[in-house]
Amino acid sequence: MTTYLCQACATQYPPSDAPPTACPICEDPRQYIRHDTGQVWVTWEELIDGHEADIRDDHGILGIGCAPSFAIGQRALLVKSRAGNVLWDCIPYLDARIAERVRAEGGLAAIAISHPHYYSAMVEWAHAFGCPVVIHEAERKWVMRSDPAVRFWEGETHKLGGGLTLIRCGGHFEGGQVLHWAERRALLSGDIVQVIPDRRYVGFMYSYPNLIPLPAPAIRRVVEALEPLSFDRLYGAFAGLVVQEDAKAAVRRSAERYLRAIGAC
Repeated sequence: MTTYLCQACATQYPPSDAPPTACPICEDPRQYIRHDTGQVWVTWEELIDGHEADIRDDHGILGIGCAPSFAIGQRALLVKSRAGNVLWDCIPYLDARIAERVRAEGGLAAIAISHPHYYSAMVEWAHAFGCPVVIHEAERKWVMRSDPAVRFWEGETHKLGGGLTLIRCGGHFEGGQVLHWAERRALLSGDIVQVIPDRRYVGFMYSYPNLIPLPAPAIRRVVEALEPLSFDRLYGAFAGLVVQEDAKAAVRRSAERYLRAIGAC
């Protein structure tokens, strides 16, 4: 048996003799099934054979991805703290070069992922490094490959130690979470808060590919969840997408602009 990954979202499914009949994550309106090819599956072996590691510094944090880009194309970030390293978000690729580099940096104490679109090969990573994957309870139904390594938390904040805290913002997904790194005054947001070309602002959406906006209460909830935090820099989901200064103010003014645009203020 092998594991199959969805070509559109990179979610890895449990080992099987044949690919799954559907990808629930891509059938959800926040993602999509390609109109030209329909549902396409890739085996783990095919993915590994056709890609290579892409490891680079991303504004002071080690970024880990693969080349060529696969599916959504996010990169993971290796966050180093006194309580152990945390991999923020996950990717569908893992090879010997990445494993050696992560171990050289001190291994992983945990993996934390912003939302289901980036769960990808999280179980593969958890097994390789002997660490848990920390996800909000509200997203349990979106875990397509169940495993004892996947741990769920409840509530609004969850401390990982070493000045690292997960905050449930909701928005894009009900249990959408961001990672606050107090020591660096940095917020790692995946695309719960999206970095956009104009770095004076950020974006919020229910569905990015299908351009479905969030309602006003969801926007206000995101802002309220982030208000108690101190952060100057905000790291988005993709390589190089970083608000380098004044990030908290960017979140505030972006929410105000968004609410005006949808006629909610």
